[in-house]
Amino acid sequence: MNKGLFSFFLIFIALLMGALYYTNIIQAPFISALNTIKSNYHTIVESVEEQIDKHFFQADKIALLEEQLHKYENNHLIMQQLASEVNDLFAQNRSKLKTDPKVQLVRTISYQKFADLNRIWLEVDDYNASKVYGLTYKELVAGIVVSKDGRALGLLNRDIKSSYAVYVGDEKAPGIAHGNSGENLLVKFIPAWFSLKKGDEVITSGLDKIFFKGLKVGIVLSITKSQGYQNAVIEPYYKANDPNYFHMIKEVK
Repeated sequence: MNKGLFSFFLIFIALLMGALYYTNIIQAPFISALNTIKSNYHTIVESVEEQIDKHFFQADKIALLEEQLHKYENNHLIMQQLASEVNDLFAQNRSKLKTDPKVQLVRTISYQKFADLNRIWLEVDDYNASKVYGLTYKELVAGIVVSKDGRALGLLNRDIKSSYAVYVGDEKAPGIAHGNSGENLLVKFIPAWFSLKKGDEVITSGLDKIFFKGLKVGIVLSITKSQGYQNAVIEPYYKANDPNYFHMIKEVK
């Protein structure tokens, strides 16, 4: 490249830079294009930072909150039993308060059968197949846990083989609650001399050593009498159709 041509390029570049610097008509499209590029760049960077923040930091926060929630639900069950014990202590005035309950968070693996939504396989550590356990969702009774081929099988409230001891109403009428494979539950063998009414609350009695006393089961819908006993149809509190985690009561006291 000779000196003349090199000088021409230098002058051309200088004129172009001057035109871009001083002429609005020429500046405008270049500035607009640069601003669009910058805007898109910042949008992409912010979006990436937001996604990274959601993926890493919010995920950790959600995991922490879930862990705290599980601990709260576990403590809530224990406090439910303690409250029941304290009430009995005041009522009897001689009762000895002694409690060492054991509650475990368990995870659902799958339904036992695809068409049966009332039976679920559970993942339970140190499972003792010789016992029957209470299954709860928060402070609500969800069902029981029994052994099936040495594995933990959850029988939810509506299953016909899910049964446990309960109290009905303010008079604490004793009975046995079980499912009927339908929408509601049944409480049978309630002594006839107790006065029951629609709207009475049903709670666990704790007499079967499966649940703590005072856990919520449901509300009485109707009452019938048969062979010296009363039977009650119960609308259950627990109605979840997407069971993922439960608390299993491994030891009441």
